[in-house]
Amino acid sequence: MKRLPKQTYTLEFKQEAIRRMEVEGKKQADVARELGIIEQTLHGWRKAHRQGKLAGATSNCKPISEEQMELSRVRAENARLKMEVEILKKATAYFAKEHL
Repeated sequence: MKRLPKQTYTLEFKQEAIRRMEVEGKKQADVARELGIIEQTLHGWRKAHRQGKLAGATSNCKPISEEQMELSRVRAENARLKMEVEILKKATAYFAKEHL
């Protein structure tokens, strides 16, 4: 199985994710799902932010724009919806077998 390359995120992206939790009052799981990142990663960023140790990717990375953040959120939502459709297909096939 091929491993995915490690993702790097800019400081602005991390700060925006933390702002959504602390200022907007969103739950950590919701923000992680919206941005398409793992909840554990978001927890680490929040912990580092509180300790004053939050750092971003190196300067060779471009800043994340609002459009890129929205694209990330839409991709995560699309993946979730595809998974839900697959579950519904399997459930439909299972219940269709019961009625025969």
